[in-house]
Amino acid sequence: MRKTAIKKATKKEIETIKVLFLQHYPNSITELNYNNIYELLIAVMLSAQCTDKRVNIITPALFEAYPTPIALANADLDEVKSYLNTCSFYNNKSKNLIKMAQSVIENYKGEIPKVRDELVKLAGVGQKTANVVLIEYTGANLMAVDTHVFRVAHRLGLSDDKTAIKTEETLSKKFKTDLHLLHQAIVLFGRYKCKAIKPECDGCFLTDYCRTSETFRV
Repeated sequence: MRKTAIKKATKKEIETIKVLFLQHYPNSITELNYNNIYELLIAVMLSAQCTDKRVNIITPALFEAYPTPIALANADLDEVKSYLNTCSFYNNKSKNLIKMAQSVIENYKGEIPKVRDELVKLAGVGQKTANVVLIEYTGANLMAVDTHVFRVAHRLGLSDDKTAIKTEETLSKKFKTDLHLLHQAIVLFGRYKCKAIKPECDGCFLTDYCRTSETFRV
């Protein structure tokens, strides 16, 4: 949690930060592996509190066993758990995956909805998950805030909000456009450069705009 007040970035600084992110990560996409929106949704759901690397290890066998929503909707819970047992919170995630698939069959004719207000009605799908799916699959002008985006936004003085949802609103208002690219750019920057512990500050392209290397948590 934030201990001291961080000086907010100015409008001019925000514009420059945006340009720098887009320059350094011009075609940033998710590191999750998928072939269609059904697989993407599952991967994003599993990535909550779990690394993309771990998810990518788990999903090939899962997707092979349940290649369609109808296959997953009729799946045995214990069998699904057996595929996810190396993933964090796999018990709840297994239940939610089956419920999600059942809802897709019952309410959306077997097609994953591509509208956020409909996606969030699915079990295990919150606003962040819905946004990530739409950002990646449709290029929607949306922002999603995970721990990396939250941390980077605070370190750069882009936000002093205490929740991910509020931070999402703030970043959306300040950046306005190219949110889908900026989201993934900030994720990658936070994951590999501006890390929670021992951020790699030497040679960072945003050194001039950094307020602190303190770790921030939602």
